Amino acid sequence: MNAIAVVLEQPERLTLKRLDLSPPGDEDVVVDIDWSGISTGTERLLWSGRMPHFPGMGYPLVPGYESVGRVVSAGPRSGREEGQRVFVPGARCFGEIRGLFGGAASRLVVPGGRVVPIGDDLAERGILLALAATAHHALAACTSGGPDLIVGHGVLGRLIARLAVAECPAAPTVWERNPVRAAGGEGYRVVDPQDDPRQDYRSICDVSGDSALLDGLIARLAPGGEVVLAGFYDEPLSFAFPPAFMKEVRIRVAAEWAEADLIAVKEMVEGGRLSLDGLITHRQDAAQAEAAYQTAFTDPTCLKMVLDWRGVA
Repeated sequence: MNAIAVVLEQPERLTLKRLDLSPPGDEDVVVDIDWSGISTGTERLLWSGRMPHFPGMGYPLVPGYESVGRVVSAGPRSGREEGQRVFVPGARCFGEIRGLFGGAASRLVVPGGRVVPIGDDLAERGILLALAATAHHALAACTSGGPDLIVGHGVLGRLIARLAVAECPAAPTVWERNPVRAAGGEGYRVVDPQDDPRQDYRSICDVSGDSALLDGLIARLAPGGEVVLAGFYDEPLSFAFPPAFMKEVRIRVAAEWAEADLIAVKEMVEGGRLSLDGLITHRQDAAQAEAAYQTAFTDPTCLKMVLDWRGVA
């Protein structure tokens, strides 16, 4: 069994290749992928070569952790059924080619317990469940009744803001410097930080990935306030100690989402409490993956790019 996959052979060198897949076991499912998303956070760092080293890192690799497809074969102990539409948060089924995170391919072999059944009506929007789960995890890290300021109005910032509107006592403010991305606030206001005089935020959630912002965010906190770091940072973070000391601030890191976060947001989407509409702005046939990645990483109007695998043999 084999599949066409996106392969990052080295930084800034991306190709499509046909790769052999690991044979499925009794606990595995085989999923034909319809759509996969491109992450402008971790995948951009992998593509540029700026990803900090951690276990599993290296080239060549298959990226992607936002895939939706249909089960075409289910092992007897997989817990899944043929024909189910599922969300797949990546796979490791490419032999010597690293699966980091292994979801950008036309077909995947993955443990049945790792995939999440979703409704057919969710379709391509199902690729957003990983970011929604990340947003849910970041929101849980905010200990002051939710964030009252979110830094960054990309997809992750929008999802945290939508969750905060649904779950928290008051709607947050969102900072966004790029006017192209300022539109689209649903129940919350989006402002340029230069136009925001407030300096008594209780909880700031930063999803910008900008390691140089910390001092500026601490200056905007009320005494005893917190900064939750929910982006992915490729440079060391530092801050001036005296201002943080005088305000007795707390700095927390929101780690990777857990299964409970994924289940929670899936239930919220199915129950109509969380919308995934309006977040996918660009689509490209997977055969044009190289151009799609370039657009996703360089076009500020691109919030989320989706690769369509349905025409790839």
